[in-house]
Amino acid sequence: MARILVVDDSPTETHQMVNTLARQGHQVLTAASGVDGVSMANAEQPDIILMDVVMPGINGFQATRQITRNDETSHIPVVIVSSKNQDADKVWGERQGACGYLTKPVDDRTLINTVNGLLEAS
Repeated sequence: MARILVVDDSPTETHQMVNTLARQGHQVLTAASGVDGVSMANAEQPDIILMDVVMPGINGFQATRQITRNDETSHIPVVIVSSKNQDADKVWGERQGACGYLTKPVDDRTLINTVNGLLEAS
């Protein structure tokens, strides 16, 4: 299956996504900050990144921009997973290079369908 990086500072949200993805057979890596997420994206080259927005240090929009505009990581699809649910947030996420936007709380089926869709497209 796929290697998926979950970047989220909430242990509860991270745990839920990790469990859902692991049950589907995916290998899941985690990072608790935008800085760590960018670093792990470079080092681990995951197949997909699920990125929270509101985090200490650099936020998820900034981390997404760094990942999608870096030649080493620009091929990795980034999906924003955030409680910020305004249309402007979704548009801003796309402008930073995100290929999708999920609003928390994300139900398991939506998360799995999003990941599977990205895997099929690549």
